[in-house]
Amino acid sequence: MTVATKSEILQGTLDLMVLKTLDAMGPLHGYGIALRIEQLSDEVLQVNQGTVYASLVRLVQKRWIRAEWGTSENNRSAKYYDITSRGRKQLAAEAKDWARIAGVIGKLLQLESR
Repeated sequence: MTVATKSEILQGTLDLMVLKTLDAMGPLHGYGIALRIEQLSDEVLQVNQGTVYASLVRLVQKRWIRAEWGTSENNRSAKYYDITSRGRKQLAAEAKDWARIAGVIGKLLQLESR
């Protein structure tokens, strides 16, 4: 068995991380979102570009974020994403659920071994 040096993102948490990143940082392109999540995790998480774009498509379809073309820092055309008011409501609900679930997991991890 090998130990990974970078954690895989738990399924279902990437959308929450994308929403929170956009809420905190404002409009970003997909690469910028992935990079910011990796930076904030102190490089513990490795964010796959394809996974981020799949998340962005899902979030646009749910109308939790919107996409608009703009010009990147290196003067290239890029699609920028921004959170919507609907997305902020979803973020608040998911953050509350995540805190509750994290609390349960924390309690389970404190159980004594036999």
